[in-house]
Amino acid sequence: MKRMTIEELYNYLCSPEFLDEKSGNIFYNYYIYQYPANKEYEMRRQIQEFKEKLERPTNFVNALELDLFKVFCDYLRSEKFGDTSLLEDTLEGDKTHPNMVTTELTSEANSDNFISFVRDRIKEHMATNDGYNKPYVFIHGIGKMFPYMRTNVFLTRYEKYNEPDKYRIILFYPGHQEGNSFSLFDTLEDSHTYRAILLVNK
Repeated sequence: MKRMTIEELYNYLCSPEFLDEKSGNIFYNYYIYQYPANKEYEMRRQIQEFKEKLERPTNFVNALELDLFKVFCDYLRSEKFGDTSLLEDTLEGDKTHPNMVTTELTSEANSDNFISFVRDRIKEHMATNDGYNKPYVFIHGIGKMFPYMRTNVFLTRYEKYNEPDKYRIILFYPGHQEGNSFSLFDTLEDSHTYRAILLVNK
């Protein structure tokens, strides 16, 4: 097996079978596209290009693009303690108690409150009546979530909110697979893989 090229991935995203979110295994809608960690900025640009090209009349697809780290920051802003948000409190605390802040951020990133916040973003997108098909949720920024959250933890915790017959989750992962584990940034062991299908050429 070898990694799909960008062009091959786009062609796959445009294929009629993959565009049909009810085709294949409807209980299994997690897909992972791995790319070299040093291509991070290029990949972010490519995701935007995918989204724009998919919106053209030939496909008429509105893919939701979520930078998981930005969504996490939005979540921290939404959590209020009096007049202060959790994000503001965290930034202030990091100056004097960085280890304590890391522990707190890890707890929040792995909380059901955050996972349901992500679910709400997806539900809001799916409910928008704009006439487009909405088969894909593109998730990236997983590298920026380290060490607060690992890939398999996010996918596992999202499982109870997942609606596999309505959309496919495409997670863009900066690293590669080694046996049954992922290697984040091609250097850090990122625990075992969850039930996700690698987008590769077989």
